[in-house]
Amino acid sequence: MTRASRTDGATGTDTHAHTHTDADTGPGPHAASRHRLARPRLDRTGLPSWLDPVVRAVDTVQPLQLSRFLPPENGSGRQSAVLILFGEGDRGPELLLMERAGSLRSHAGQPSFPGGALDPEDGDPQTDGPLRAALREAEEETGLDPLGVQLIGVLPKLYIPVSGFVVTPVLGWWREPSPVRVVDPNETARVFTVPVADLTDPAHRATTVHPSGHRGPAFLVESALVWGFTAGVIDRLLHYSGWERPWDRGKQVPLDWRS
Repeated sequence: MTRASRTDGATGTDTHAHTHTDADTGPGPHAASRHRLARPRLDRTGLPSWLDPVVRAVDTVQPLQLSRFLPPENGSGRQSAVLILFGEGDRGPELLLMERAGSLRSHAGQPSFPGGALDPEDGDPQTDGPLRAALREAEEETGLDPLGVQLIGVLPKLYIPVSGFVVTPVLGWWREPSPVRVVDPNETARVFTVPVADLTDPAHRATTVHPSGHRGPAFLVESALVWGFTAGVIDRLLHYSGWERPWDRGKQVPLDWRS
C-alpha cells in the first residue's frame, strides 16, 4: 500500500524540524522547498527504537562490506544521491521505493530508491550536497514533503559502473508521512512502499543471474523484482542491521541482456 491515500501530517510549523528553515522565497514550483532545504543536517533525536540497529550499521559498515564497486580513485563519475527512507506503516517498518519509467536511458523500468544526480545548487558533494540532492530528488520524483523527513545517516559512496554514477546513500526517518505519487510519468512509473517484513521474508528473496554471469540479491515484493544496486544496498542493510533471515540463495531469477 502506498501513502498516496494517507493524510499529510507534515506542517511547516513542526517543532522538530529536520532541516534549517527560512521564509520561502523565489519563483518556480520547487523554489520554496529548495530554500527551506538550504542547510540540511543529520538529526537522530526521537527516533523509534527499531531503527537503532540501522543507525549502528550506518556508523560501522565499511565501503567494501557494502559493495565491491567503489568510486574510481581518479575522481571520475557523476555525483549522485539516493534517499533510503524508512517509515512506519500498517505492518510495521517499511521502505519507500519507486519504479523508474521504461523510457529512461539508464536503469529503465527498475525499482529504485528516489534519487538522482547532484545539481550545482545542491552544493559540495563531499559535505551536505548529497543530503540536499536526496531530499530534492525525492520530492521531485515522489511528491513527498521533505520537511517530514529526518535525515539520520549517510553510507559510504558507492559506484554503478554501467551508468558511471557515484552514489551517496542518505538514510532518513519518515517522521511526518506525506502523500506520495508519480510526479512525472516520463521519469517514474510507480511509487510504493514495501514492508521490511516482506523484504526479510525468505519466500520473497532470490538471486538474479545476468547473461554476463553477474549474480546479485533480489527481492520479489509488491509485484516488482527489486535487483541491482537497490537490492544490493537493501541486502547489506538487512544483514548488518541483524534483520536478515536465512534464505535460499539457490533460488534464481534470470535476467536478459536488456537489463
